Amino acid sequence: SSPSMLVGTVMRKIKSRTWKKQRYFKLQEDCMTIWYKSKKAGNAHSTFSVSDVEAVREGHQSEVLLSIADEFPADRCFTLVFRGRRGNLDLVAESAEEARSWIQGMRKLIENLENMGEREKLDQWIGDWFKKADKNNDGRMNFKEVRDLLKMMNVDMNEHHAHRLFTMADKSQSGTLEDDEFVLFYKMLTQREDVLRVFQDYSSDGQKLSQTDLEDFLREEQLEGDDVQQHAKQLIERYEPSDTAKLLNAMTFDGFLMYLGSAEGSIFNPRRRGVFQDMSQPLCHYFISSSHNTYLMEDQLRGQSSMEGYIRALNRGCRCVEVDCWDGANGEPIVYHGHTFTSKILFKDVVNALGNYAFKVSEYPVILSIENHCSVEQQRVMARHLTHILGDKLLKSALGGKAPIRLPSPEDLKGKILLKAKKIGGLEETFNGMVEDSLTVEVSDEDDTAEIDEDNLHRGNLRHKPKKSKQRLSKELSDCVVYCKSVHFNSFKHSPRKHLREADLTTNHINRWSEFVLHNSRHLTRVYPSGFRTDSSNFNPQEMWNVGCQIVALNFQTAGEGMDLNDGLFRQNGSCGYILKPDFMTQAEKKFDPEMAQQRDGYQPLVLTIQVISGQQLPKVNIKEGSIVDPLVRVEIHGVPMDQANNQITDEYVLTRFNPVWYDTLRFNIHTPELAMVRFVVEDYDKTSKNDFIGQYTLPFSCIQQGYRHIHLLSKDGTSIPPSSLFVHIRITELE
Repeated sequence: SSPSMLVGTVMRKIKSRTWKKQRYFKLQEDCMTIWYKSKKAGNAHSTFSVSDVEAVREGHQSEVLLSIADEFPADRCFTLVFRGRRGNLDLVAESAEEARSWIQGMRKLIENLENMGEREKLDQWIGDWFKKADKNNDGRMNFKEVRDLLKMMNVDMNEHHAHRLFTMADKSQSGTLEDDEFVLFYKMLTQREDVLRVFQDYSSDGQKLSQTDLEDFLREEQLEGDDVQQHAKQLIERYEPSDTAKLLNAMTFDGFLMYLGSAEGSIFNPRRRGVFQDMSQPLCHYFISSSHNTYLMEDQLRGQSSMEGYIRALNRGCRCVEVDCWDGANGEPIVYHGHTFTSKILFKDVVNALGNYAFKVSEYPVILSIENHCSVEQQRVMARHLTHILGDKLLKSALGGKAPIRLPSPEDLKGKILLKAKKIGGLEETFNGMVEDSLTVEVSDEDDTAEIDEDNLHRGNLRHKPKKSKQRLSKELSDCVVYCKSVHFNSFKHSPRKHLREADLTTNHINRWSEFVLHNSRHLTRVYPSGFRTDSSNFNPQEMWNVGCQIVALNFQTAGEGMDLNDGLFRQNGSCGYILKPDFMTQAEKKFDPEMAQQRDGYQPLVLTIQVISGQQLPKVNIKEGSIVDPLVRVEIHGVPMDQANNQITDEYVLTRFNPVWYDTLRFNIHTPELAMVRFVVEDYDKTSKNDFIGQYTLPFSCIQQGYRHIHLLSKDGTSIPPSSLFVHIRITELE
């Protein structure tokens, strides 16, 4: 990292146009902590850890910095974006050179962190705790201080046992533990007996795994069939810390632990991490990661509207964002949640953010869903901003210049932004007498994106009455809409002879679901949360995916089960925001009905058996004095109705709360594995009040690796909480 970071620098911290204060910033010697204090507040200071910083943005890339753009040039400004829900830190350096050295320095530090191995991460984490607890900064701790620290870390221990280990770790025999002695003590205290057991089962001499021992383990436990020999060699090369063992082509217990704690030893199959699906099918054959009211950071009534919402959603792989446009002052359209007290942002700022961030994490197309409440004049301004700011990125005409027979594919549309909005012309409008412009275009219903809100879907009335809208549309904006023309959902068939009657829908909803799956094999459907959810809560997207709806829009700003499922589904396929639907949902003749899963062709139910062995470094969420976590693990299956299930274990014979051991087995029958999602939730069991959430991890059933695996838990808002994990053993068999 750059010398100026270590020496320290005075920069301005900006909170608004009027709040700009000087602060002294300095990187600590550990190259992990940034320390800062105000120039006059005496000795009060604050710190944050580099690991909390998700990204560094250069220039005027936040609302706050845009508001002072006239005052400070872009080359002196930058923004630190934190993980989770913490606000940004906007800074202005004294010179462009200084800004550059902080931007590059921070990026380097973040990159080093990401490249750290599991072992270094663990040492780092233990060291962080040690520093937190070392009140007088003398780098050592006596037994009482160590005991208090363990309590803070939620380690529940037997005093006598701990004292014995303390003496063993105190190599310098000073009666205190120094930094590295504490790391040793901690590792002895949290010795992984559960992994040792497995290691000894496969080790011929109890000391190490020879290459053949390791091959046996990979074949028999991890069920890895192909080229086990080659794989065993690679694992030794990659994870074995001891050079002596490497020379013998063997793996020590430490190496084995490192492998099991790595990405390869995790529950998520690495072969499904990158883009592995066929990306050349029509758009309607994919589930598309989609956000609702993207501009909101909090609730629907008085939350902040912010470009930050767009940047965060796009950086999470979201491929369909929503903009609510209204007429603004000075002829500039604005974006906010109409008729509420949410703050307002300029439409052009949103389009700028879109241009900058659309393709940072995925090259596949982004759909911009426009809720248009603007006058014709301001619609023209919108069209102008879209064309000027996005340039070639905006899709202006059908591919290949001819009328589409089917929707194009994500592959065809790489790097393109598609507008989804109302379009002039087409059948419905002419009948409703909406079009006041002589221009009418026949729109084949291939292009339509039906809009349905959650309420109507649950009430089963899929025949919205078309709104008699008298809004005038500007030709310029209308021309920007190519494949995704918004229509309100009317019924499955536009041809009059095949209208579904309401009665058919209610009495015979079986017919309805397979009809809906069929409809979604040819058309795009966007479903969004009901207007009654003013707190921005989310519905469960699984029910919508079960019937093939592609654009299931969630409030990305709201943590919880809905977003966990969304993150889980889109964690595969390179996190590119598009997941191919199973073929029984895209082929018309298959007639798939999620309510009758056992009736489909090729029906083969599976049994998922999960032995939950142990938990590691489970954080303490409730800071109440003397409270100890009583961890409970719940495994949930989300899928077709027959597969919905959840099962939990909580036990009295947990050895330590911090590293609990269960050895408990859960079994699930899975009837439609292609649509099933598995969610692991860890909570602190509380018999008097509601359980405290500790961590979760969600993944598609199809991405599970069998054998002994670690599940690396995520926090409430989907960011990682190293080094918390669950250790499990997994088997998938056919249901007899």
